[in-house]
Amino acid sequence: MIDAVDYDQRQHQTYQVGRELPAASRKLWADAFAARAPAARPLTCLDLGSGTGRFTPLLAEVFGGPVYGVEPFDRMREQAEAAPHTKAVRYLAGRAEAIPLPDETCDLALMFLSFHHVRDRPAAAGEIRRVFKPGGRLLIRSHFSDRMPEVHWHRWFPRARAVELKMFPTLAEVTDLFAAVGLQPLALDTLRERFTDSLAESSRRLRTRAISTFEHLDEAEIEEGFRRMDAEIAAGPEGPTYGDCDLLVLGRGEG
Repeated sequence: MIDAVDYDQRQHQTYQVGRELPAASRKLWADAFAARAPAARPLTCLDLGSGTGRFTPLLAEVFGGPVYGVEPFDRMREQAEAAPHTKAVRYLAGRAEAIPLPDETCDLALMFLSFHHVRDRPAAAGEIRRVFKPGGRLLIRSHFSDRMPEVHWHRWFPRARAVELKMFPTLAEVTDLFAAVGLQPLALDTLRERFTDSLAESSRRLRTRAISTFEHLDEAEIEEGFRRMDAEIAAGPEGPTYGDCDLLVLGRGEG
């Protein structure tokens, strides 16, 4: 596990712009979540590590709600609360190890690129299990270090891959952790997401440094990476950027 990132220091300032969710990505993930969720509607949902609320309102649109966005960093949560959202969405201070909800509250929980930030993972697994109703589903969108995909921007920042291999757990580490609290793996979906329409757009997003990996790189290598990136864009031609994304589905039994 790598050192923790404090999102209240800098990341909250640029996260909404740097990690904006295009319409095509919203549909991709909405469909993926719906395909793996319990069939009943409405569903009570938990967006665990909700950040600036990228997915919290989307969960309300897809599943009806209520939806609870639980986020430990105050300034990230303030951004979410200031953004438009329906009455079905409520943002709460909390963390995966201490979820501020009663037992058996939730039908569905989403951890979208947040699980690797959890420090006490056994405690978090127990808390997630505690707040699940029978038949509850956990969706974890994450990289896994033993399944690390090719990431298009890593070629400009060569040490980024080594950082992320330390940052993300293996698939077996995650499934074993949740199996210990009675949540079994049900599916592992790999989705192909179109991140940006061009390298120039990718450059604009990356310059916000809204990816936590940048917090583990030094300034000299970041600047050198941007120089490499600019040279490649100038040489052209450029096209859209894509990536393979894992979605792990775990579930609690009915009994």
